[in-house]
Amino acid sequence: MKFSIKTRAASLILAAAVLLGTAGCSAAKNESGTSQAASSKTASSKAVLSTVAPSSSTTRSTVRVLGLKGPTGLSMVKLMNDSELKRGKTIYAFALMDSPDAAAAKIVSGETDVAAVPTNLAAALYNKTNGKVQLAAVTTLGVLSVVTNGEKVSSVQDLKGKSIVTSGKGAVPEYALNYILKQNGIDPEKDVKIEYKAQHAETASALLSGKAKIAVLPEPFVTQVTVKNKNVKVALNLTEAWNKASKNASVLTMGCLVVRKDFAEKNKAAFEDFLKDYKASAEYTNSSVADAAKLSEKYKIMNAAVAAKAIPNCSIVYMDGAEMKTKVPDFLKILYQANPKSVGGKLPGEDFYFKK
Repeated sequence: MKFSIKTRAASLILAAAVLLGTAGCSAAKNESGTSQAASSKTASSKAVLSTVAPSSSTTRSTVRVLGLKGPTGLSMVKLMNDSELKRGKTIYAFALMDSPDAAAAKIVSGETDVAAVPTNLAAALYNKTNGKVQLAAVTTLGVLSVVTNGEKVSSVQDLKGKSIVTSGKGAVPEYALNYILKQNGIDPEKDVKIEYKAQHAETASALLSGKAKIAVLPEPFVTQVTVKNKNVKVALNLTEAWNKASKNASVLTMGCLVVRKDFAEKNKAAFEDFLKDYKASAEYTNSSVADAAKLSEKYKIMNAAVAAKAIPNCSIVYMDGAEMKTKVPDFLKILYQANPKSVGGKLPGEDFYFKK
């Protein structure tokens, strides 16, 4: 089973990153996986098909899965490899994408069954489709850092009066940074100068060239810039800063998996098998970093050397059910208070959370 490479209409674009960014941890062109704003125009919405081909067997169920070139891509490498080797009860047809918005378009259109997106975009999709898209699992926590090149920063207070370059305008990186600054008594509009770039790669380039002295970046860009330039240093872990700012009342849950509700209902066993297999794959990536890094290169997510350094910092997790429902609401509430459009205009209802 193959995916169409054509992108759906831009009407789907919502006002929702990451990280992981980004703001989810994304890999090359537009990693924000976890963090690109749903409202922002994506530089690239091209789907990059993995080398995983489904088995020709007609007795096994098939689940179509879209990952991002970042933490979810890294967390799926064992699953992709097992599927290629035709292991397990379920067939997985994979595609890797650069853009969360493109993945969102395909989950809404029905061209895929499961997709990796930033968590706030998941809420926006739920609202946009009147509950037809559900949050299945949290896959990525905070992956943002303040990175410096020739500037001394040892606390959030040190950012006051400084210029900061970042990306993810209208997405998690912006909301997370502003929330942390405000909770530390710093007005993002008056006390600092924040310059937004369209892509994480642009922010990384500005930092490497010395044009920017302070930047906010997600993994794996943090790893890439610190490897390329020994003068570039990680100054602040924004996950830790978020925890302090919220007094541990919320968790920076940046990336997730969403599922079409009708697919999950009609293919209950196959989808639950997928969740089990995904969890095992994420655990493999975290525990077998070197091997996972090799698979990352095999599936063209990022080269093995960068992946090996980035994986420990990518905050890859697996949370579903009650744990997911406990961690996510307060995070979405903070984003909603910053900008209701970031979660689709209203906080999602109880049926937003997939139940096994």
